[in-house]
Amino acid sequence: MFKKRDLVDDLSNDLDRARARRDALASDVTTLTDEIAQMEARLSEERDRRERARVAAEIEEIADQLADAASKFAPAVARLCDAAAAAGTVVARAGDLSGFLGAFAHEVGGELESLMSELRGRTEMARTGKTAAQLPPPSEPAPKPKNDERMPLHVPALLRRNEVPDIEAADSRRDSAA
Repeated sequence: MFKKRDLVDDLSNDLDRARARRDALASDVTTLTDEIAQMEARLSEERDRRERARVAAEIEEIADQLADAASKFAPAVARLCDAAAAAGTVVARAGDLSGFLGAFAHEVGGELESLMSELRGRTEMARTGKTAAQLPPPSEPAPKPKNDERMPLHVPALLRRNEVPDIEAADSRRDSAA
């Protein structure tokens, strides 16, 4: 009978140790589950931060391209205005062109400033996360016309030249006069 008692005690001790191990493992599982949840949250935050930084960088690149194009455009329009103003001393209609170009440059400048301000605001919103950090999908660029499919240039009447009816005839007259 003495051996039976030892067996019961041994089994009871084994059961207590198994329960203690189970409780320790359950505690470890709970701790690991919490750690995994924290890591997943940090990973999600980092992915979000990187996506917002990527979107902000793309917006800044667009703004830089716009500013670069404007910096090339403005001097060209200014030279056109100056040239038209100089031509205005000889041809009265050139003054109209100069005025048109000045108004055009002023309007484009205002629109560019408004657009740049909007881009700066969107960049800041992307960085701070005040809005979803996504750009709209890029629109399909307009297909470039082939040489034989040139699009007509719509030029205001004030900018149109008088048409020469027959250029070849004018060239042949010039050659025969010489």
